[in-house]
Amino acid sequence: MNNGHILIIEDEVKIARVIKLELEYEGYTADIEHSGTEGLRKYNEQQWDLVLLDVMLPGLNGLEVLRRIRAAEDMTPVILLTARDSVPDKVSGLDMGANDYITKPFQIEELLARIRACLRTRQQLQQGNDGNEGLLEIADLALDEKSRTVTRHLVPIELTAREFDLLKFLMMHANQVLNREQILSNVWGYDFVGDTNVVDVYIRYLRKKMDYDYTPPLIHTVRGVGYVLKE
Repeated sequence: MNNGHILIIEDEVKIARVIKLELEYEGYTADIEHSGTEGLRKYNEQQWDLVLLDVMLPGLNGLEVLRRIRAAEDMTPVILLTARDSVPDKVSGLDMGANDYITKPFQIEELLARIRACLRTRQQLQQGNDGNEGLLEIADLALDEKSRTVTRHLVPIELTAREFDLLKFLMMHANQVLNREQILSNVWGYDFVGDTNVVDVYIRYLRKKMDYDYTPPLIHTVRGVGYVLKE
């Protein structure tokens, strides 16, 4: 059974080989490239369900590869593999559209869990868009664009128009960390003039209505970057 086709872009041969073997044992198919240049070429040749992308790569570095991937499309999940002390790279990667990151050295079980989470979210979004136009679903949270209704665990949640638009934006970019400027420009508009703290205020409103009384919480703060909606 093929659980998905994953591209591994990692210059450390041993690490890449271990990841590939573990992925294949779990039912995925996986290909390896050891440089950013070749990794991007391989990415452009085929359709992938997920990309594991090392930040420190020969040729094009991982952040440049990510930038070019996101310039072309916004759907394929990308998980960054980063060094323990590379906080600026983590922040930059999340700002550029990485769905998640994992710090080296890591346990393979954690990596597999993060892969499953990314693929599950992508599948839910695709099913919602294909089978029920205008319906977004993450875990037990559902948003219907046509009726402008929201439910969690089948319980209706009353939202203001702005809260609804904010939640919709977070759900459309599930598993992707969004900074305050991205949220402001897309939810409030590019010509918004005001304090970016308005984002924090409305995130608190959403959490009070759809997170505090439910488990698990879905809106997460990424310190120094912004917010992400994920399981």
